[in-house]
Amino acid sequence: QVQLVESGGGLVQPGGSLRLSCAASGSIFSINVMSWYRQAPGKERELVATITSGGTTNYADSVKGRFTISRDNAKNTVYLQMNSLKPEDTAAYYCNAGIRGSSRSLRHYWGQGTQVTVSS
Repeated sequence: QVQLVESGGGLVQPGGSLRLSCAASGSIFSINVMSWYRQAPGKERELVATITSGGTTNYADSVKGRFTISRDNAKNTVYLQMNSLKPEDTAAYYCNAGIRGSSRSLRHYWGQGTQVTVSS
């Protein structure tokens, strides 16, 4: 069974940095787009960044210039490097990936979420 496991969240001061990781495991044929979402209490889940299998990236305007999404295909892992963090970045962060398993049918999976809190 395919699973996405996230790590790297925590408490950081404004202006600080964190790096989130999300590793896919299981019987995987290929991984297509990988994405990071975030959800703050009382708000809708929003798309933060995406990266295609070819390395093309897109970012929400609110994080452009501060966050960098990357992936290591050999490790089936996507990362989110977060710099110059602001209190408004506080949220639960979730990874999402389109994965073809042994059946080769495309299915999207969610990670369990990791909390990022930016506070002084």
